Amino acid sequence: MRKQWMGLGLSLVLALGIAGCGNNSGNNGSTNGAAEPDAPAGTAEAGGNTAAKGEAVQLKYWTDDRHDQEYIKGLINTFNETNKDNIQVELTVLSENYAQSVDIAFSSNQAPDVLRLKSANTSEFVKKGYLAPIDSYLDEGMNQKFGSLMIDNVNRFDGKVYSLPNTGLTMRLVYNKDIFTKAGIQNPPVSLQEMVDDAKKITEAGKSEGIYGFALNFKNPKQAFDRSIREILSLSGYQGLGYDLKTGQFDFAPYAQVIEYFKQMYKDGSILPGAESLDIDPLRAQFAAGKIGMYLSFSTEPGVYKDQFPTEINWAGALAPTLDGQIKGTSEIVSAGTWLGINAKSAHQEAAWKFMQYMYGDDILKTYHEKGFGIAVVPSIVEKAQNPDIKGMEGFLVGEHDSLWPAAPGVTPEGATYADAFFKYMLSGGDAKAIAEDLNSRYNAALTKAVEKGEVMVTPDPAFNPSKPQGE
Repeated sequence: MRKQWMGLGLSLVLALGIAGCGNNSGNNGSTNGAAEPDAPAGTAEAGGNTAAKGEAVQLKYWTDDRHDQEYIKGLINTFNETNKDNIQVELTVLSENYAQSVDIAFSSNQAPDVLRLKSANTSEFVKKGYLAPIDSYLDEGMNQKFGSLMIDNVNRFDGKVYSLPNTGLTMRLVYNKDIFTKAGIQNPPVSLQEMVDDAKKITEAGKSEGIYGFALNFKNPKQAFDRSIREILSLSGYQGLGYDLKTGQFDFAPYAQVIEYFKQMYKDGSILPGAESLDIDPLRAQFAAGKIGMYLSFSTEPGVYKDQFPTEINWAGALAPTLDGQIKGTSEIVSAGTWLGINAKSAHQEAAWKFMQYMYGDDILKTYHEKGFGIAVVPSIVEKAQNPDIKGMEGFLVGEHDSLWPAAPGVTPEGATYADAFFKYMLSGGDAKAIAEDLNSRYNAALTKAVEKGEVMVTPDPAFNPSKPQGE
């Protein structure tokens, strides 16, 4: 494992250097702590702390991560009790439409001081002027620790750094081993047809007990597909978000192939009833209760079932199935470039940096990895961190079939997104080929406009090798 991580650290720069706007969209909904999502944050012009002497500086931190919330709450409590600068941080955990909530908060001068950043939102937040550059705060030690990971169009834009990395996420099939055994299935599926067949067998064997073969958090189709089809496609040799790296154009034909199998599971009645309105935490609760045979998700899941939804079920993680059972690519490690950022309009930027500096400390990053909340990508942390001692984590650790991929350019097409269009087809039918062609037309038109405006750069790579996306 240690040798694999050393290789990952050395190749991270190459992989992220050609990445544009990644994915993994954020969300919003429920809150934790005293603050409500629309509670006002500092709205004065950017500058130092403005609290009167002896008065606590109140910071607000927004995140859409729920898998690590208990750990983060503990860290914030410790910071609030021990920092010598009289800084108090309030945590708000959102669940759906995170980026939209941030937009609303900034438009109403109620934005938080510190924001959770991901590859899907950092570029847009920078363009909209939401984030403050942190270059002036980075001392020699910080530059040495994170220097090789400060990558253009990931956490550095126009020469300015806005965030620093922490971890990346692997993606896997999560399955209940006892349910598989009960249905007469010996091993997790390696092809999509096997997944369809296994889901049907599980449902037939367990439906009387409320057990179904498959589920995803279809309340948000993009989140559901980006944690499932994305990995299926990357292992099958295709970029997981519909972008063809060889041609520099969008091509949703492979995506349409995968969705046919999802549609078949829906038709078979193998998907948990009500999954159309299912969010990820209710899904996890159902899985922890032994009611779901399998689903696909990130390496956050072992930590979830240790802390958020403790369970005694016998479960594991495995590589996702591929289109034909053959591995022709690698499973993508995602969200490996950013973590925290500072509100450009916060009245308390220096205090926000002190909180960020605390959160980026070695012990916190090391423990974050060891607790299984994410897989460390900072080389100095990788070298000292132990593998997480968490049930199920062994199936999510980086192996020979995991690597970083160049990211698809982020564009917004006119009309329905690929997730909404394919989810509608999954439920209601239609012409999958025509849907893919329509998506190609609209996404490539949006891509052309974005290139003309200088918003994205596209460099086709005819020699791209999906089995070695890092160019090894």
